[in-house]
Amino acid sequence: MSLPKVFITRPLPPPVVERIATGCDVKVHREDAPLEPMQLAEACQEIEGLMAAGARVSEDLLEHAPRLRVIANVGVGYDNIDVAACTRRRILVTNTPDVLTETTADLSFALLMAVARRVVECDRFVREGHWHYWQWKYLWGADIFGKTLGVYGLGRIGKAVARRARGFSMRVLYYDIVRPSPALEQELGAQFVDRETLLREADFLTLHVPLTPDTHHLISAREFAMLKPTAFLINAARGKVVEEAALVEALQSRRIAGAGLDVFEYEPQVQPALLALPNVVLTPHVGSASAETRLAMAMLAAENLLAGLEGRRPPTPVNPEIFQP
Repeated sequence: MSLPKVFITRPLPPPVVERIATGCDVKVHREDAPLEPMQLAEACQEIEGLMAAGARVSEDLLEHAPRLRVIANVGVGYDNIDVAACTRRRILVTNTPDVLTETTADLSFALLMAVARRVVECDRFVREGHWHYWQWKYLWGADIFGKTLGVYGLGRIGKAVARRARGFSMRVLYYDIVRPSPALEQELGAQFVDRETLLREADFLTLHVPLTPDTHHLISAREFAMLKPTAFLINAARGKVVEEAALVEALQSRRIAGAGLDVFEYEPQVQPALLALPNVVLTPHVGSASAETRLAMAMLAAENLLAGLEGRRPPTPVNPEIFQP
């Protein structure tokens, strides 16, 4: 009996590939770069399983993959996959939640601290030889301790960021369409408020929502007008959650004090205006980028893939409804 054919879109760690190879005929794209759509379509013609790491799976691609049964996404977000089209074809889609929660929360708080205390500007100031003597008033930043953190979306990562805020004695406000239990609110020291209150009172607004039709441009000119002029925006969720043109205007006009961004509306393209602004810290979508976390993500994706190909329910399905008769 022949083994199911699997294609992996990136050169993942050897233990991951070896794990998949225990039950599959595996091919790996050897370059750590995205495949062109037609290249990916060609690679998917005979496969039953696809491990998607930074790959876009459109309905058009599915037309070229008639045998495809399982797509294991190496990431918690799956807006790169047309899940509805997969479900119609009874193709299982999985993702990798939980294993990247703490690492992404770390980066969110790192962005918050870096933009508040102007860490990147300070680093550049020293490297470029501008530090000749101590001065009373240069590179002043903003305090974090005791300030108000506004968490927009209290899911796994939002909760983890709220826990970190307690170490800074921050007042934590949050808004989410699903409110957790009073016990969890008490544990986090987080107070539920309406959306407008969150925007108006946050000194640091951090976004932790998935990208859906409802969250596209969740933060636009109207929302920036509600924020304090001393407020900072932190986004390690998805770039399209923020209307980037409105963000640029808010930063240029000092409508808000600054931003820390790990994601961008048209990534990997970044608006030139953002690159020119000193009150922005930019990172290249590296929320989960630690060695331990990336390995855990890939291993979870591998377990999802193998389970799906063997007809078992995987650990973290995105569209479990396909298991219903």
